[in-house]
Amino acid sequence: MVKIRLRRMGAKKNPFYRIVVADSKSPRDGKCIEEIGTYNPLTTPSEINVDVERAQYWIKNGAQPTDTVRALLKKAAANKATTANEVAMEATATEETAIEETAEEGTAIEESAIEESAIEETATALVDEDDK
Repeated sequence: MVKIRLRRMGAKKNPFYRIVVADSKSPRDGKCIEEIGTYNPLTTPSEINVDVERAQYWIKNGAQPTDTVRALLKKAAANKATTANEVAMEATATEETAIEETAEEGTAIEESAIEESAIEETATALVDEDDK
């Protein structure tokens, strides 16, 4: 049976984990099929980097995540969704700013065009008065 589990790395009292796909009979830190992410519990907040697409691929093909990895995958998916929402919100804000700037530029162009036409009308009126 294939499992998705943690492989302990790092020094003594300084754990760092890799999220790996491995055969259930292989040792904890032994041979693995594929590394799909990392987990650093010592940072605040904990740093979780997971290739969610690969994890879903392995789960669809019968790999069983351990309880800890299942929880980490849920957190990673939530973080990914939150990050995607933040990016979408920033993109929307950027678009709105660009639209506002374009509208302001358009207004400035219209105002300058009105000023130019007023100047031309005044100049034409003055020339007409001089001709009389």
